[in-house]
Amino acid sequence: MSSVSSVTRDASALASVRGLLVELRDRNPFYRQKLASVTAPPMPGSLSDFAARFPFTTKSELVADQAAHPPYGTARSEPLPRFTRCHQTSGTTGAPLRWLDTPESWAAMTDDWVEVFRRAGLHSSDRVLMAFSFGPFLGFWLAFEASLRLGAMTIPGGGMNTALRARVLAENACTVLCCTPTYALHLAETLKASPSGAAVSSIRLLVVAGEPGGSLPATRARLSAAWPNARIFDHHGMTEVGPVTHEDPDQSGNLIVLERSFYAEVVNPATGSPVNPGESGELILTTLRRRACPLLRYRTGDLVRGAYTPSGFTLFGGILGRVDDMIVIRGVNIYPSAIEEIIRAFPEIAEFRVTQDCRNALPELRVEIEADPTVAATLANRFLADLALRIPVTAMPAGALPRFDLKARRWIRLQD
Repeated sequence: MSSVSSVTRDASALASVRGLLVELRDRNPFYRQKLASVTAPPMPGSLSDFAARFPFTTKSELVADQAAHPPYGTARSEPLPRFTRCHQTSGTTGAPLRWLDTPESWAAMTDDWVEVFRRAGLHSSDRVLMAFSFGPFLGFWLAFEASLRLGAMTIPGGGMNTALRARVLAENACTVLCCTPTYALHLAETLKASPSGAAVSSIRLLVVAGEPGGSLPATRARLSAAWPNARIFDHHGMTEVGPVTHEDPDQSGNLIVLERSFYAEVVNPATGSPVNPGESGELILTTLRRRACPLLRYRTGDLVRGAYTPSGFTLFGGILGRVDDMIVIRGVNIYPSAIEEIIRAFPEIAEFRVTQDCRNALPELRVEIEADPTVAATLANRFLADLALRIPVTAMPAGALPRFDLKARRWIRLQD
């Protein structure tokens, strides 16, 4: 990227950040209190000054604020009657958060999902199956409205079991499927075992979100094998910030931050200091367009390797894992994504589950897979070769392990 475009980019981001800070001090009780401790001058002179002097926001702070000021907390820049939408986080990493939107902030996020679909190649002639439960979480509601805005026939898949979704996909000759990577594999498995199995070939675009698997090479390979005519397109976001990235159309496996809506940083999770471009660290996001319930330097907990490229702020390899997901087994640092990457390289494995047993002085891992015992032995050898760990692998009969409609919970932690 040229120095001129870099200067322009930074100037635009700084102007957006400054505008947000004015609103936070004037209209947001939560941030008015947080920003009272910021040393003078009240406005950052540069983006590096912003990173050096302005505080992070953590999920635990927001949870505490909502507990102290139920039900929605004080991190709002609009009066309550202005809000028309309420969603909440899944609660998989702690207490759920309720998050509100005005019509304007909702429209801004819908714009971002439209951009995701445009980059993915969604057309008005497509028929889109949204294979989600349509519960209180944010993403699938936005995706549904964005698909409608682009003129595609959009079919909600809430309130259906997998067999019914497979039938709906086939009967409507759907061409696009939106779901989690885990569920895409399960739906393909169900379709192929049904009279509607040929419908697998009608899907030309598979947009996945909700889990990091869409950017893992082995998981992408499994998805491509399951949906042979589909382009795999990854995306990620969070209820409290909205849609954050779309896959780089020119480099699968990388995610591009939607910069008109976010100022992104990557910091050392332990120190909070910026890391060098391309080094791994925690993704920090400041929301620039979702202004009714904004977030300043929000610690997402996502582990990434980020840097500016000609495509924009790029997360190489997508979401690598969660900062707090790393475990230490006999001195070896392991992220769940590393385990999944190895397992997904075996097409014979239909499903898996990992148990982290912390009840003894030395934590242990055990893996169960739906596959033949010979595959279990081969996988155990692969773990030893790739991770320098002996991890017991048990073969289970087909259908013995659970399937998931939303975020998969394949890791079980046992502790006293």
